[in-house]
Amino acid sequence: MIVVVVAVVILAALWFGQRGLIYFPDGRTPAPGAFGLADADPQTFETEDQLTLGGWFLPARSAPTGYTVIIFNGNGGHRGYRAGLAAQLAARGLAVFLFDYRGYAGNPGLPSEAGLARDARAALACVGRRPGVDLTRIVFFGESLGAAVAVQLALEYPPAALILRSPFSSMTAIASHHYPILPVRWLLRDRYPSIDRIRRITSPLLILAGDEDRIVPLADTQLLFEAAPQPKRLVVIPGADHNDEALAEGPALVRAIVEQLRPQG
Repeated sequence: MIVVVVAVVILAALWFGQRGLIYFPDGRTPAPGAFGLADADPQTFETEDQLTLGGWFLPARSAPTGYTVIIFNGNGGHRGYRAGLAAQLAARGLAVFLFDYRGYAGNPGLPSEAGLARDARAALACVGRRPGVDLTRIVFFGESLGAAVAVQLALEYPPAALILRSPFSSMTAIASHHYPILPVRWLLRDRYPSIDRIRRITSPLLILAGDEDRIVPLADTQLLFEAAPQPKRLVVIPGADHNDEALAEGPALVRAIVEQLRPQG
């Protein structure tokens, strides 16, 4: 009887506390100048459930290509940690929109799969209202968990290109990999089933991954890639782990993004 009670208590704690094991927000509100983006334009925008979120619009710093890249962050930190990538892309003629989900960087609310989907739609709408943005040349860049957010949004609003860095096939698969003794398939609330969704995307796809990733194994990323329709491309960065600089803003990653957006033929 005691064993049953203990098991029930543990499962209840996991059910109610699981989002604390998925989302790791930095609650501080970043200033663009502190991250080398003094030329970024601070933005606020509202979600469909009336939350006000913050972001930065960074214009191209060289001859504009006409593309605007929306960066969908992973599960940790805030947009300031993606400033290096934004600066690299802006230096190559891409405008970049960085923003934070609910519960991150001083934003109100608590993160969840449904909530992040609302935040993504609101971010796209914010970019779309900006003068000079070509709606046919908006690119989604999703990092890790943000890749799952980007895939879902791409089904609703197909971008000019969908670029996913260290994406997983589903949160269920990754949770099962890291917590094999737990019944995560029954407990998980935020499932992010990207492998089911990616079969229906229509945008050109680029997936970037590291072959030493200890958080999202390359084999899981490859499952997602195999499920996606053409046109698609997989770039594996040798020796790169999940949070390494090579996968955050390294030259091979930046080069692959620029090549994906280069006119063909």
